[in-house]
Amino acid sequence: MVEWAVWKHAVYIFGAVGVYGGLHSALASLKVKAWVARVFGKSVARWYRLGYNALFTALLFPLLAVPAALPDWVLYTLRPPWRYGAVALQVGGLWLAVDAARRTDLWVFLGLKPEPQEAEVLVVRGAYRWVRHPMYTGSLLFLWAMPVMTLNSALFYAALTVYIVLGAHWEEQKLLAIYGASYARYRQQVPMLIPRLWRKA
Repeated sequence: MVEWAVWKHAVYIFGAVGVYGGLHSALASLKVKAWVARVFGKSVARWYRLGYNALFTALLFPLLAVPAALPDWVLYTLRPPWRYGAVALQVGGLWLAVDAARRTDLWVFLGLKPEPQEAEVLVVRGAYRWVRHPMYTGSLLFLWAMPVMTLNSALFYAALTVYIVLGAHWEEQKLLAIYGASYARYRQQVPMLIPRLWRKA
């Protein structure tokens, strides 16, 4: 009975994340942005990211409602000193994510400032020197270091992990199209999600 409940929860949660993630990636593609610019004009397309962020912020609530609506039970609760270590990892994850946001134009990222019409020069600073997607790495570290883990939380984090790995690969195809050889070299030198203690020359 318990095994059936786990499978049922997994189907619901992975299905919800899959729908959300698939739509999220599809609408972020260069083809969709080009279509919006062609149909609605560049003046509308310049603010596409603001609408995109607003849409997926709104859709986040029904996504979070899926695991919240299912029966749940605690898998484990970390006690001191393990709890302190987990919190330290979460702080490190937050630092990675915040540092990544600082290294980009936050207003453009939020959609409050129009995206540049031409690609800027690829500049690698801060956490981007050690991992290509520090915001994803930091987010995953924060989630998986939760001191209290429930069944639905574990399934939700697992689904997000799968999507983040796939989404990072899709995003890199877009970055290669934008930055070309400079991003290809960067990708050879720096790992995607798991930092190394050294960088390739």
